[in-house]
Amino acid sequence: MAPSHVLKCCQKVLAWVPVAFIALVVAWSYYAYVVELCVFVYLVVFHLSFVMFVWSYWKTIFTSPASPSNEFCLSKADKEQYEKEERPESQQEILRRAAKDLPIYTTTASRAIRYCDRCQLIKPDRCHHCSACDICVLKMDHHCPWVNNCVGFSNYKFFLLFLMYSLLYCLFVAATVLQYFIKFWTNELPDTHAKFHVLFLFFVAAMFFISILSLFSYHCWLVGKNRSTIETFRAPTFRNGPDKNGFSLGCSKNLREVFGDEKKYWLLPIFTSLGDGCNFPTRLVIMDPEQLTVSSQSEPAKSSGPSQSFPTRPLSESQNRLLASDSQWVESGPEEENVKSGFCNTFCA
Repeated sequence: MAPSHVLKCCQKVLAWVPVAFIALVVAWSYYAYVVELCVFVYLVVFHLSFVMFVWSYWKTIFTSPASPSNEFCLSKADKEQYEKEERPESQQEILRRAAKDLPIYTTTASRAIRYCDRCQLIKPDRCHHCSACDICVLKMDHHCPWVNNCVGFSNYKFFLLFLMYSLLYCLFVAATVLQYFIKFWTNELPDTHAKFHVLFLFFVAAMFFISILSLFSYHCWLVGKNRSTIETFRAPTFRNGPDKNGFSLGCSKNLREVFGDEKKYWLLPIFTSLGDGCNFPTRLVIMDPEQLTVSSQSEPAKSSGPSQSFPTRPLSESQNRLLASDSQWVESGPEEENVKSGFCNTFCA
C-alpha cells in the first residue's frame, strides 16, 4: 500500500517536469531578450505577446477539467442492481432506463450505452475517461504533458490561445533577433556574452515556432470541423452509425461553439464557450423533441439492433442559437449529404 502511494506521488511530481521545462525556457527567453539584448523599440510588443502567452498558458494549466454533473451518475438503487447483474444485457437495460431522460445521442460501436465503470457514471456525448487524471472529462480532446492537464471543454479555448500566442511570441522573437543573429555569423556583433544568448534565442524561437505551427494548424482544422483529437481517430457513433461530422454545424457555428458569441472576448483567455459540456447540438437532430415523439409514433421503426432512448429535454438557449438558420449550414462532402438524406430513416424511426 505504501509503495503504491509513494509511486503515485513520484508520478505527480514527474508530471510537472515538462511544465517546469517550458517555464524555464520562457523565463530565460525573457531575460535574454529584455536584459541582455535590450532592444527598447521592440519591448512594448514583446511584453504584450509575452503577457498574453503566459496568461493563456497559466489558464490552460490551472483550469480544472470539467466532469459530468450528478444527473449522469446512477442512483444508489440502480448502482446496486447494476453491480449485482452479471449479464451484459441486463446491465444495459439498467443503463438504458437511467439514460432515457439524459441528453445522450451517441453510443459505443456495439450500440451500447457508454458507461464508465471507474467513475460509475453514464458518459455524456464526447466525454471520455482520462487515465492520467483518473476522471471523466467533458469533451475531452487529449491529455497534454506540456500543461500537465487534460484539454477539454473547460480549457480548450485557453489551449488554442496558448498555441496562438506562443506562436506569435516565437515568431516575434525570431524575427527581431534575426538581424543580430546575422551579425553574429559575420563577426559584426560585439564580443560579449550577450552574443551567445542571441544565438540560442534565435534557434530556440525558430525551433518552437516550427513545432507549434503544425500543432496549431491541426487544432484550427479540428475547430472548423467541430471534432476533438479523439473523434478524429474514432468517430462518434450515432443511432445511424459512426459519423465523424455528426457535431459539425458549419465552420462559423463551430467557431462560435468554442469561442462564444462575443467576438470582443475571442482573443482573451476567459471562458466564453457555449453550452454546458454535457449536451452538444448536432446537425443530425434538428427537430423539436415533440416532433420527434410524433414522428416516432407515426412511422415504423426501421433501425436494427438495440433501441436507444433519446432525450426529451430541449437544448439550451445558446445551443438553439447554433441550430438556428439552417440555410447557413456548411455541408462538405458526399458523406454529409448521405447522412442528411438518411435522417428521417434514423432519428424519426
